[in-house]
Amino acid sequence: MSITTSQLVIGALIVIGFFGLLIMLLARPETITEVNREAIMLMVGALIAAFSTLIGFFFGSSAGSSIKTKLLAKAQPAKDE
Repeated sequence: MSITTSQLVIGALIVIGFFGLLIMLLARPETITEVNREAIMLMVGALIAAFSTLIGFFFGSSAGSSIKTKLLAKAQPAKDE
């Protein structure tokens, strides 16, 4: 399984969006008002879920599975006795 350019771009946008929003909320907490609080928290929750999925894909079991698949492709076939 190879990582395509579009996967890297989408992943970068998620990471930049996650940390950008986090920094903005920490630097300017007055931007959260009663009117937009629920929408902001929903957006933060969606970014956290996307960020967690992204980290799991690149560093979790999907990465290990990809390495295993590459190793199996290089391995010699077993001989029947």
